[in-house]
Amino acid sequence: MAAQRRTLMQSHQSWTDDLPLCQMCSVGTAPNCVYGPDGKGTQSHPNEDGHLRFRYEDGCFLYGVFNGYDGSRVANFVSQCLTAELLLGQLNSNHTDSDVCRILTQAFDVVEKSYFETIDNALAQKAHLSTFLPPHNELSPSSQKVHERLKELEQELTGGATAVVALILNNKLYIANVGTNRALLCKSSSDGQNQVLQICRPHSTDNEDELQRLAALGVDSARVKQAGQIAGQSSTRRLGDYRVKCNYSEIDLLSAAKTMPIIAEPEIDSSQSLDNVRGFLLLMSEGLINALESAHGPEQANQEIVAMVAAELAQQNSLEAVAQSVVERVKRLHHDVYVSGRQRAAYCSRHEDMTLLIRNINYPLADGALTPTQGGRIYPVSVPYSNSQSTSKTSVTLSLVMPSQNVLTNGTNTASTLEEGTPTPGSQSPTATLQSTNTQTQSSSSSSGDGSLFRQRGSQAAQPDETGRVPPYVDFSQFYRLWGGDHSDGQSTQGGLGPQ
Repeated sequence: MAAQRRTLMQSHQSWTDDLPLCQMCSVGTAPNCVYGPDGKGTQSHPNEDGHLRFRYEDGCFLYGVFNGYDGSRVANFVSQCLTAELLLGQLNSNHTDSDVCRILTQAFDVVEKSYFETIDNALAQKAHLSTFLPPHNELSPSSQKVHERLKELEQELTGGATAVVALILNNKLYIANVGTNRALLCKSSSDGQNQVLQICRPHSTDNEDELQRLAALGVDSARVKQAGQIAGQSSTRRLGDYRVKCNYSEIDLLSAAKTMPIIAEPEIDSSQSLDNVRGFLLLMSEGLINALESAHGPEQANQEIVAMVAAELAQQNSLEAVAQSVVERVKRLHHDVYVSGRQRAAYCSRHEDMTLLIRNINYPLADGALTPTQGGRIYPVSVPYSNSQSTSKTSVTLSLVMPSQNVLTNGTNTASTLEEGTPTPGSQSPTATLQSTNTQTQSSSSSSGDGSLFRQRGSQAAQPDETGRVPPYVDFSQFYRLWGGDHSDGQSTQGGLGPQ
């Protein structure tokens, strides 16, 4: 069996090609990015995330998001092997909650053992070649080749993954979590409010339960919490990662452990029935979570991502486009905070791979025949201006806010955090805010939807005048006045930005 798994891994064949994909689910992704001083981003390594989204017999559905590190080998292996361990006859509608939890736990254990079986040849080669190393690191042509081969083998042995997996069976939701990814369940009430529930806490060095588990094994949990990472990762549960699992006695923070401290055992939540639920399920990789929290802080991250999804669902009539649109929005927010130079810019110099999986649960999609105004979406337009002859810099942002159909709540708190500085719609008519800011002074003015900024269109399309031009329906005179007030260098507004 181990030889068969090795052959499949080397040939890049999929074990799950014959399983049907779930059409009630969509996935959005974005590669990792490091920003340069000019704000341009470059990818620092190949994408390491993975995901799965399958439906099976008897109303059984399986979803997963896997955050790989030090390569994508483990994430790719787990996404295939875990599916095979769960959807090839192991589950059926007669299983009880305890049966399902037991099968999920066993599947994670089998998958990790199977992965280690695929690298046993590399381990054997490493042990064999190590005997040929000369003493005192004496270099020769032959020993140089041995060093190079050992380095290649070490690369094959490194890497791991964290996982969050969702199973729906008998219309009940089971979440199995290993590591620092996240699962959110959004339930929409009859009055249009969205309640956000985070299922399972991350297994990280900030998790007090995990610190107590490590302390019971003899690990100094205070040192672990202070360090914030174990062998380069914040997770305390992982799949793969041979160096940490099998050589933990050689790692300073873990050397006192009585048994293996970094485990692959999932924490399983089986408390969520989906009967009469209208909403959606979100599975997110650590990279997506960290990017949003770096940009806006961790306090409202869950509410914010749910608000983004709800806004896209209200606008898009294709579920496939929703997840990617949300990921692109998070990516843009993260980048904008970095280039803004604001307080949180220091936290946004880079982000890891981002993956978002959305499973729709009876949540209505937008009507494709609706206009953007009826869709309830926010259309921000940022127009930066700078004057090379002036020492001040002015940034002007025009945000057109359409009426929202849902109000996001979390317990008793109402959140509207779609975008930093975005106005909240207060009526059913479009409103707009025009703000001019420079390094020395601030001034702003806003309309209340009475048409002072937006000229009302007639029921019929505007007709061209004798010059062939159509009259504008947005009045920029307020903007030109603010621009002229901020630039007192004698430059004529009409000669620069004003209408000719």
